[in-house]
Amino acid sequence: MENKNPVSFQEELRKALQEDSQIREKVRDLTLGALQNQRLELDQIRDVVRMVTEGVSQGAESRGAEMKAALREAAAGMDDAVKKAAEATHLALQQLTSQAKDFSDQELKHSLETLKNLESEFLSAMGKAAEAAGGKAKGELAEIVGHMKRAGTDTGAQVRATLEAFGNRLGGAAHSGKEDVSQAAHDLSLRLTALAGGILAGMAEKLRGKKE
Repeated sequence: MENKNPVSFQEELRKALQEDSQIREKVRDLTLGALQNQRLELDQIRDVVRMVTEGVSQGAESRGAEMKAALREAAAGMDDAVKKAAEATHLALQQLTSQAKDFSDQELKHSLETLKNLESEFLSAMGKAAEAAGGKAKGELAEIVGHMKRAGTDTGAQVRATLEAFGNRLGGAAHSGKEDVSQAAHDLSLRLTALAGGILAGMAEKLRGKKE
């Protein structure tokens, strides 16, 4: 699937914040659409979150006294979408570990270590976009990000559930050569992100179907 033009994408986000009454759902759907155009890897998820945050910060300026509430809804929508990405990764791991005979504990450990960083990377990307925002949105976004760090996110809860579900498998992880593990982890990452991307697309389609 081709990547959406960042300018037109951010224009959709600005309009959602300016005009839409269902901000959380709209931002969630737009974020999911952008994530579907990427590999579900940390750096690409970071880029999507940054781009979404920039778009909503620009649109929120027109909400006046409602700006803070609108930004909170937008942040919740982003959290919903990134949580879905984490959930898709969980389901992909379930499929791979049950079907792939060559799937080792070392490979699983590498995947879980990457997933463990998802919440912090999500909030870091939001925070950096907040720092770059202009006007009143900058302070409001910074406050929202700070609250999410203290209270936790739905994305973090999903990540912890995945780590708990697969953690018991790691106790007896074998020690392979560093070069072999690195190549195997890379190959697994390609399989995992491809499968998770397909699962996420199905989730997004199901959410769209519920609204029709």
